[in-house]
Amino acid sequence: MRIGQSVDIHQLVEGRPLILGGVEIPHEKGLLGHSDADVLVHAIMESIIGALGLGDLGKHFPDTDPQYKGISSMTLLAKTASLMEAAHYRIGNIDATILAERPKMAGHIGQMKKNIAACLKTEESRINIKATRGEKMGFVGHEEGMVALSVCLLEEV
Repeated sequence: MRIGQSVDIHQLVEGRPLILGGVEIPHEKGLLGHSDADVLVHAIMESIIGALGLGDLGKHFPDTDPQYKGISSMTLLAKTASLMEAAHYRIGNIDATILAERPKMAGHIGQMKKNIAACLKTEESRINIKATRGEKMGFVGHEEGMVALSVCLLEEV
């Protein structure tokens, strides 16, 4: 078994869609980034890459590479799953948290879990996603950005 953890942070800006866990969520702001800036999927990918001992997200999908401009993070998650499979590991479980003042996430978490589990070729029961607010404190509470944290356990195949 191997364990990995990660934190990802993106700024909220007007004029971008808000995509989390591969779900486009109606909101007046979206996350700024080179790709679709899916902060949740980025944290999950990097926790998997970390568990494999393969560096970080930027090493595999650099934001200086034009091929990743605007790319869906779900496409990058599929590439991360291929790295995991090539190393003969599978998901034991993932536990992730989204920190966002708004919008409410509860109604979207089920679809996020489905999307992520399908991409990683694992059961939904192995994926846990939860959300919490910033309680009006800091950049999350002031709605300047969002954070996601992820811990994953990989099992050798």
